[in-house]
Amino acid sequence: MATTSNLQVTISLSDPDLDDQELQAEVENLLPQVREVDGVEQADLVAVTETPRSAKALGTFLLGVLSAEVKPANIKALFGFLSDRFGNKPIKLALKTPDGRELNLEAGSRKEFEFAMQQAQDFLNNTKNTSNSKDGEDSTTNRG
Repeated sequence: MATTSNLQVTISLSDPDLDDQELQAEVENLLPQVREVDGVEQADLVAVTETPRSAKALGTFLLGVLSAEVKPANIKALFGFLSDRFGNKPIKLALKTPDGRELNLEAGSRKEFEFAMQQAQDFLNNTKNTSNSKDGEDSTTNRG
């Protein structure tokens, strides 16, 4: 039997009106709320050992960044929560599938969140089609 593996979602907040301490406090307040979203299996601050290029660290964690493990079927719930919470603030999201494919998204308004959600769903559907279609017969992916 095939089992569905979880996605790794990295959430990066950036708010030019907040200093580093305030931004980190925002992420620390967000963390328990993200853990309560349906389908989120685990959520944590991102340790400095996983520092992406151009990221700032505060203590032993990346500034303004948290990571969540999410069931693919529940990605919409996470996006809905983030849209409600940060609808008009800039946020970056990075999705990574178990097979190593990645998608980077940015949103700064509710409309952009809706577009990002659609892109994430298309990305996940393409991942499912790729893994379920060994001979390529069912593939309708554009190569552009």
